[in-house]
Amino acid sequence: MDVNQHYRFAVPDRSHASLTKKDITRLAESFALSEGAVGKVNIIVSEMLTNLEKHTTQGGELLVKAIGKPIKGIEIISLDNGPGMADPERMLEDGVSTYGSAGEGLGAIRRQSDVFDLYSQPQVGTVILTRVYKSAKSLPSARRYEIGSVMVPKPKEVDCGDGYAVIHHERGAYLLALDGLGHGTHAQEAAQLAVKTFCENPIPDPAQALQVIHNGIRRTRGAVGFAASIDITQNKFTYCGIGNIAGKLFSMESSLGCLSYKNVISYNGILGHNVPGTFNNQSLDWNRNKVLIVHSDGLKSRWDLSRYPNLHRHSPTTIAAVLYKDHSRQTDDTLVLVCKAKP
Repeated sequence: MDVNQHYRFAVPDRSHASLTKKDITRLAESFALSEGAVGKVNIIVSEMLTNLEKHTTQGGELLVKAIGKPIKGIEIISLDNGPGMADPERMLEDGVSTYGSAGEGLGAIRRQSDVFDLYSQPQVGTVILTRVYKSAKSLPSARRYEIGSVMVPKPKEVDCGDGYAVIHHERGAYLLALDGLGHGTHAQEAAQLAVKTFCENPIPDPAQALQVIHNGIRRTRGAVGFAASIDITQNKFTYCGIGNIAGKLFSMESSLGCLSYKNVISYNGILGHNVPGTFNNQSLDWNRNKVLIVHSDGLKSRWDLSRYPNLHRHSPTTIAAVLYKDHSRQTDDTLVLVCKAKP
């Protein structure tokens, strides 16, 4: 289960580049990455920072987190609001540049990465996702779905009051997304206790799982939450939400070539304080065309996936990162959790 929060490194201008690189190197070393893996991270970060300097006038940011518990590797995401690229695949070729440079930056990032994904569109900007693992054995196993996330504390805060959990089983997965009330240490305590309760009591029924969490975190500040079960054997998605955790289940309509979606509806209430006397699950179909996006209120509610051509075809973490880049309020902790069925 990989539920670590991201460390945020704002890079408003070139003066921050050197310090940012040193801080990320120390972070990689603290994750016990090998000297060779740290060397890869240094190259990736250097090229990302160079791209931010060249292509953005308002800077950007890097998000970094440990992969797995125990730690298996490092994830680095570059976010910029520059002009974007009309043909990102061509920009990955060495010698191709819009800036007049040698044109080796994106290619170098991809070569040093065990996992690489790039999303860029004109007027949207660019998101680059990379992962470097400690060993080939650490690479994720193949499943019929992928899960990715971005979870970032409120700017200038260390503790993140959002949280989530993923429990894989032979038929699919149980998911939990949480937002501890407020932000900071007390919000984090509520979210972490809720996650611990969920993981220690894996319950297939989402409504029952939320009831157990409600009883387990009564002495905390409280939280709002969303629990779900994805059953790939029955092509079924079952969920229940309490409070303002928002979500949408998207479906690619192959005959129409467009995305449709259904909103994920939650009950009013606060886990640990007050919840409805009864609350029930909702069920929807789950198949290879589905993409589930759930987020805390650190993300603005009026985002539109259709604004981003072909984004649904990318890694779930890339989807989460694009939405975070463009729609984070920057006044609260932010969680974006994405589950995507594989074709």
